[in-house]
Amino acid sequence: MTLLVLDGNSIINRAFYGIKLLTTKNGDYTNAVYGFLNMMLRFEDICKPDAVAVAFDLHAPTFRHKMYDAYKAGRHAMPDELRSQMPVVKNLLKLLGIKVLECEGWEADDILGTLAEACREKGDSCYLATGDRDSLQLAHDGVKVLLARTKSTDVMDEKAIFETYGVEPHDLIQVKALQGDSSDNIPGVKGIGEKTALDLISRFKTVDYIYEHIDEIDVKPGVRAKLKADKDNAYLSLKLGEIVTDAPVSTDINDYVISGGDKNAAAAEFVRLELFSLIDKFNLNSKDAFVCGEKETVIRTVKSEICTDIDSLLKKIGNSDVYVYPLIIDNAISDFYFCFDDTVIVLQSDNADYERFVRSFFSNKDCKKYTYNSKYLHRLAAMLGVECENVCGDLMLNAYLLKPSDNNYSVSHLGLEYSVAAPEYKNELGSTDENVVSAAMLKPLFEKTNELLLEADQIHLLNEIELPLARVLAKMEIVGFSVDRNGIKAFSSKLSQRIGELTSLIYEIVGHEFNINSPKQLGVALFEDLGLPCKKKTKSGYSTNADVLESLRDENPVIEYILEYRTLTKLKSTYCDGLLKAVDSDGRIHTSFNQVETRTGRISSLEPNLQNIPIRTELGREMRKFFTAGEGNTLVDADYSQIELRVLSDLANDENMINAFNSGEDIHTITASQVFNLPVEMVTKQMRSSAKAVNFGIVYGIGAFSLAKDIGVTRKQAQEYIDNYLNTYSGVREYMQRVIELARDRGYSETLFKRRRYLPELNASNFMVRSGGERIARNMPIQGTAADIIKIAMIRVDKRITEEKLDARLILQVHDELIVEVGEKDAEKALKLVCEEMENACKMKVKLRADGNIGKTWYDAH
Repeated sequence: MTLLVLDGNSIINRAFYGIKLLTTKNGDYTNAVYGFLNMMLRFEDICKPDAVAVAFDLHAPTFRHKMYDAYKAGRHAMPDELRSQMPVVKNLLKLLGIKVLECEGWEADDILGTLAEACREKGDSCYLATGDRDSLQLAHDGVKVLLARTKSTDVMDEKAIFETYGVEPHDLIQVKALQGDSSDNIPGVKGIGEKTALDLISRFKTVDYIYEHIDEIDVKPGVRAKLKADKDNAYLSLKLGEIVTDAPVSTDINDYVISGGDKNAAAAEFVRLELFSLIDKFNLNSKDAFVCGEKETVIRTVKSEICTDIDSLLKKIGNSDVYVYPLIIDNAISDFYFCFDDTVIVLQSDNADYERFVRSFFSNKDCKKYTYNSKYLHRLAAMLGVECENVCGDLMLNAYLLKPSDNNYSVSHLGLEYSVAAPEYKNELGSTDENVVSAAMLKPLFEKTNELLLEADQIHLLNEIELPLARVLAKMEIVGFSVDRNGIKAFSSKLSQRIGELTSLIYEIVGHEFNINSPKQLGVALFEDLGLPCKKKTKSGYSTNADVLESLRDENPVIEYILEYRTLTKLKSTYCDGLLKAVDSDGRIHTSFNQVETRTGRISSLEPNLQNIPIRTELGREMRKFFTAGEGNTLVDADYSQIELRVLSDLANDENMINAFNSGEDIHTITASQVFNLPVEMVTKQMRSSAKAVNFGIVYGIGAFSLAKDIGVTRKQAQEYIDNYLNTYSGVREYMQRVIELARDRGYSETLFKRRRYLPELNASNFMVRSGGERIARNMPIQGTAADIIKIAMIRVDKRITEEKLDARLILQVHDELIVEVGEKDAEKALKLVCEEMENACKMKVKLRADGNIGKTWYDAH
């Protein structure tokens, strides 16, 4: 048999610190629970155990404390966020039928040692899962240690341990006796580190041998003196560091075979903790969660029918509220699933009257359409040349607004999230069509989520921004952006030629060929072959990241070539080669816009990501030359001027900043004038640049250290700039503090339009985590409001284009920038229209300003 034993405290600690804070809607922390159980599944996948046990320490003195009062003294107290999750993990293990072991007077390590010894004696296999290297001493004669790292697990046996440390597993006890262990406050021999301890034990094997031959062994005089001075501590540490194998626990593996438990209660607990993905991973049925406890849910039953008569279906729809779930295959709608009470009618795409039905259904202004991912209804409508009228609800958008940090908005997931049980359904073949189930869940999920949106005052955000935006995005995806395929190919060839030249130059300087793309080989070339000063080492070798290479620019000309090589290879592979693969048969790229990905409300672009087209370097900007207007058209490109700073001035109600913007003068020059206490005409280019860095840095919560690095001044000077800035814009300073306190009280930060981001980090006991939450609390209202404003602008631009019957269409949004493709005769009118709608998208104390241009390519128009 195979036994898996987990060091519970070690694994839950690693889980807690390895995963950002997660909380339920009720504020219960869950990141350690989630991480612990996922790690346990990973361990089980490695060793396929027949039995599992989890050992925990008790909060009570052990025999080691009695031996040495200072044992584990000075350890930081367990954070409250982790402490609250310990009983939750233990309860879940019990509900899953997994044994939890705790012994007063013994540590979890000793329980691991006892069970490992029992397996050795009986010839069974044993795996010990831990994040603590102390247990490596147990990894011999059929026992292996699963050493957990942040994202991986090392399987350690005698061979692996010898390859890593140069000693046998049981020798590690002797190593610890000399080296000590600061985390457990085991003293060891003062001045003897890991390297020396490993050397001594690899040669002399035991502490006994070393002290029996202390005057004869071949060691440096200084090492001998340290050993003699701390002999008592060495022997004390030997006792403290040795894991015992006689803890009072059952040594019968059969007692640890997973059994008993309560599957219904376990599923219900996963739902309560909002850890829905774990339900399937532990082979539980999500329906179990709804039939557990005092308030049992009656699971309803639904049936389905295939639509053969579309006129009957249209008549049934009439002017009612219609709940329809679209089956999306290959980025397009295939079938429609309409739910009427407990009957789901399926309209299949191979129905001869499918298109006639869709046109009629979409054009019906009397029925209210409630759906999932409404963008695809609008895409189909755009392809058919009609409008999808009266879309009143999109469950995916509801879910996104309520929980923007989620990464799963599937209907089945939402059923668990909002306590809506999936109905029972099986067709005549006995199989379940999940699309039928999803359709049947739409109405109750809308009822629950609409009520929550109303409570959160987000109905306006949904109805006036997100729902109409879905229609705009659908049209943009269908239209796409014309590209010059031959131009990209030529540019790619040009890059290839330069990459070849750089490769030869790098090889010539280093003296031999190697893989420049391999960080390991590059590290050897730079720091061993060329002897450049090593700035940073990692576990896998020398670091060759961008910061390291930048710091070496003046050391050797090869660094400049390597940096250029990296820039060009990325430009070629990601943007040239990547874009060429994405060009459709119509000569256009049709990106997909994701409306529910970012936590601030920004729209993202994927397959391909057109928002990442380089802009910072001239060579990167070249890529924009290959995005063109179609034949007979031109491009209008308009972007907001410093929208986030304008939003900040409004939210902070800072009169100085508002006046600076509304005067029409350059905000960075005015800021420099005020921060440096100089007349505007005396502000230098460098002063303006520093003021600009402070202006934008404040939005993102920049500190003196980062600002100093960005603008090349001392930390003291950077702090003076920040202080002067906040004295000048005192409203901003007050806002920054006020918005954090408000977010801490509410549990979330929000935009001008009531978009929320929930921030459990604000109440974290860990300073770094809490500080990160404060930065987000400051930034989210600014960045999120800016994102909302450009969404409103997109809706208004699209509407005006339609109303004025312009030969134009919105084709791309990139952060604060909108691009419209327009017939040449309407170009000036479109430019004026776009700028007007962008500037009037939101009325604030400060004027919004949009600057636009016209050109045949994206490069020319920008």
